[in-house]
Amino acid sequence: MAGERLWPVADRATRVFWRVVGRKIDLSEDVWLQAPTAVRGPVEDSWIHAEALRIGGAVVVGAAVEGLLPRMDALAGPDFDPSRLTPSIRDFYERTSTWRMQAWTQWAPGFAPWGSLVERFYGRRVQQLALPVNPMSVAYGVDSSITRVADADGRHAGSAWLRTLRKSGDYLFSGYYQITLLPNSSQPCVHVSFPLESGNVQAFLYPEVCDDGSLLLTSGQGEFGDIGAYVTVVENGKVYAARIPIHERFHVFEDSEGVLRTDHELRLWRARAMALHYRMDPR
Repeated sequence: MAGERLWPVADRATRVFWRVVGRKIDLSEDVWLQAPTAVRGPVEDSWIHAEALRIGGAVVVGAAVEGLLPRMDALAGPDFDPSRLTPSIRDFYERTSTWRMQAWTQWAPGFAPWGSLVERFYGRRVQQLALPVNPMSVAYGVDSSITRVADADGRHAGSAWLRTLRKSGDYLFSGYYQITLLPNSSQPCVHVSFPLESGNVQAFLYPEVCDDGSLLLTSGQGEFGDIGAYVTVVENGKVYAARIPIHERFHVFEDSEGVLRTDHELRLWRARAMALHYRMDPR
């Protein structure tokens, strides 16, 4: 019981910290940071209808096929030519609901104890960003579902991608995928946000096509408004945002047997914290 009373205090202290180290923003001007947030309690899928309401749109139900992105062509820009992509990669992003996923994880030794604490006392409790430390926890596979959110004109606004552990049903990630143009770039990027209580974590990923047709998505160092990771918090009607030193690299590729795979690396500053590997197969 004491722990249950302390968690709201700890969560609020975290938001106060990000407010102090961040900067006050106006989302009507910094529209690139507009993203869903959640209310108190487990995140799960509770935020999806709220996000549709916020933008004056609707949740699309009953569609046979849904994708993370409406079209890979929407990412076309001066540094990205989607026509060069391996066809299965395009199919995965445009028809994600027709694919199944397996995952493997490996934490760096120095980060594993901290990752275990975050997973146990935060990820499982909030049902969000529960990065698994024990590789056996994902041995039975990962289930995923896609829910599309449309704007007031019926156009694709974003896709909610919910990933849960097949054995326990616990949420690993509850993310929202959009295509966004950052203020300091002319190249559209993949914008992924993870709703949290009165805020979110957001990652802006820069797309590249490799010579073999594989896809590279990266977030790195830079200034405010550049590719990278951000935290936003809402306090008393005011919004604060801060860059965070998390850098990611996704390499989506077909192996020599034609199997679609992804290598995902997460770094804290320059240190490698964890690596994930995904295998994707058509249903």
